[in-house]
Amino acid sequence: MNKAYKYRLYPTVEQIIYLIKTFGCCRFVFNTALNWRILAYNADGTYLSYNDTSYGLTALKHQYPWLNEVDSVALQQSLRHLDVAYKNFFHDKKIGFPKFKSKRKSRKSYTTININDNIKVLDNGIKLPKAGVIKAKISRMAPDGWKLKSVTVSMEADGTFYCSVLYEYDTYITPVSVDTGKVIGLDYVSDGLYTDSDGNTCGSPKYYRNAHDRLAREQKRLSRKFGNCKGESKSCNYIKQQRKVNKVYRHISNQRKDFLHKQSTGIANRYDIVCVENLDMKAMSNKGFGNGKATMDNGYGMFLSMLEYKLSDRGKYFVKVDKWYPSSQLCHHCGFQNPITKNLRMTKVTCPVCGAVYDRNYNAALNIRDEGLRLLKSKTKSSA
Repeated sequence: MNKAYKYRLYPTVEQIIYLIKTFGCCRFVFNTALNWRILAYNADGTYLSYNDTSYGLTALKHQYPWLNEVDSVALQQSLRHLDVAYKNFFHDKKIGFPKFKSKRKSRKSYTTININDNIKVLDNGIKLPKAGVIKAKISRMAPDGWKLKSVTVSMEADGTFYCSVLYEYDTYITPVSVDTGKVIGLDYVSDGLYTDSDGNTCGSPKYYRNAHDRLAREQKRLSRKFGNCKGESKSCNYIKQQRKVNKVYRHISNQRKDFLHKQSTGIANRYDIVCVENLDMKAMSNKGFGNGKATMDNGYGMFLSMLEYKLSDRGKYFVKVDKWYPSSQLCHHCGFQNPITKNLRMTKVTCPVCGAVYDRNYNAALNIRDEGLRLLKSKTKSSA
């Protein structure tokens, strides 16, 4: 199995220059190799492989000597990333054709491989090829026996640097019993995060809405600083203010991730089987529903991703119920499908058959729990 630990980096001025130079060189190699592939295919239908572009990289270094100033393995990895993007496109057309990387809009990052222990995680820093030891906040160390595979260095929009260290390790996880495991069902609510089958509702702190006034103030200052500085279209004060705006966005993102990590870890520790609806969050955040800002601010899709891998690490089960399953329409007491519950504004429902009065979201969580447990048991029986 593979697992990555992410650390905050605090590079010196010289190291910042080197990292930014490496970002640019990897982007240049990626775009050049992509152009080679397009030209070769348009000329006579030739498909260039990774080895073909790797041979071309050697000639490219002679043509542009400044490519030798950065880690050569990082340049090779950019070619591998391009090759993976090409194969993914031909495997699934929905992924889309690889795009040229932009200097301003694309993510600034590069990946390098651990070869002969040229990468080391120390007590207060990380040793990287040609960059030396970069000061870092080492929050936790990998257990003994884990093999360091690669490192991905990235720069966020607010100017902060991070390092993701990938490890490989051998493990055997004993799965929990389906019959005796503790089960919970989660129903998504836009005004919060979820309502579970135990009757609890998780409220969302709404970090984006709380920071809206501060963000608007910083963006207003940004709009007034556009000018010309040393022949560039953006002034120096504009770039500084843009960093402040990005810092606000980054703070909101960190708050949301911290909250979702705590919620998902708590559920993964308490329950053995978690059942959720397989919802399309991108479709739910469109203008037709009128709650796009609340949907994106909740981060429910990110929350489910966290739940899935945390339950998998513990040998537990994460079950997705089909999104077309009428969880909110079925009465949990008698099974009657009440079409009036399609109205999202209706929170309290009275069943016309059995007369039960129930909360709409709580009833949906109970149905999701029962349906998910049924799907899991039928799957385990068929595999056995």
